[in-house]
Amino acid sequence: MLSTIPVAVMVQVASPPVEGSVVVKPAPATPLPSLSSAPEASTQASPATVPQTDFSGEIVVTGRRRSASDPLEAVNAKSFEATQVVDKAVFGPVALAYKRTMPSPVRSGLRNFFKNLREPVVFANYLLQLKPGKAAETAGRFAVNTTIGVVGLVDMAKRKPFNLPRRPNGFAYTLGYYGVKPGPFIFLPFLGPTTLRDAIGGLVDRAVVPGFGGPPFNQPAFVVPATGLGVLDRRAEFDEDLQQIRASNDPYVARREFYLRKRQREIEALHHRSRAAGLPLPFAGPRNAGRPFTPSSLDVIAPPTLTASVATDAAKTAPPDP
Repeated sequence: MLSTIPVAVMVQVASPPVEGSVVVKPAPATPLPSLSSAPEASTQASPATVPQTDFSGEIVVTGRRRSASDPLEAVNAKSFEATQVVDKAVFGPVALAYKRTMPSPVRSGLRNFFKNLREPVVFANYLLQLKPGKAAETAGRFAVNTTIGVVGLVDMAKRKPFNLPRRPNGFAYTLGYYGVKPGPFIFLPFLGPTTLRDAIGGLVDRAVVPGFGGPPFNQPAFVVPATGLGVLDRRAEFDEDLQQIRASNDPYVARREFYLRKRQREIEALHHRSRAAGLPLPFAGPRNAGRPFTPSSLDVIAPPTLTASVATDAAKTAPPDP
């Protein structure tokens, strides 16, 4: 009886050209001693055990890298894809038509008006964060813009001699400030990205705003059209960033990382940590074309240099958009 000689199939894993991809190359075959009496089939590996290669001898295996912050990735990715389909067909064209037809001063005035309504929420959360100085500045902004700024239509507070810039804040920021983790990432159909912490904080904020304003700010006749205009405006303003996200290697991952890192920057800034100013975003932004998001940026810890425009964009509140 002939003894069986095991045949080992060796593969060599090459350094992947793109993070998240694995290139497998068959190693050079080691010559086996000839056995004239052995059946020919015993010296050949089964086709099922040999990687199938193309003419270049390489197999490229691609796949989305799992994220600990996104345990619901399978559901979220489907929700993202469905939202993009509807956005391209309906929301996007309507929002861009709104931007083209509505004069810029009118859009800016409406935007300022809605942001001014949120200043009491910002004020309250600065108090919860034990920042009386920032709370006082916010109260000053609200007073100046509500009076001199004609119920908030004009942001007079950011101009001289007041020099009171708007700062985003809310109950989700307060939770993050005191160490509450974001929880699982969630992509809500047609509403956009959030986390469990941010969703809870947003619900609290929305419940507080009508209480501060009273009628008509808590009545459907105001809430429904105001919400619609706000969504249209945010979608129109976010269009450039959204187009870069869609052009990236993995639009879903790009959208997720853009949201998570942007929110982390904002919460880090509440602690005045220097790291907040340098936390990298997944892509350099529309004003820095030619640097799209790539999966390799997901593992970057050392902060690259950001332009002033990107740092300014990251300081804004993340909109509920596609």
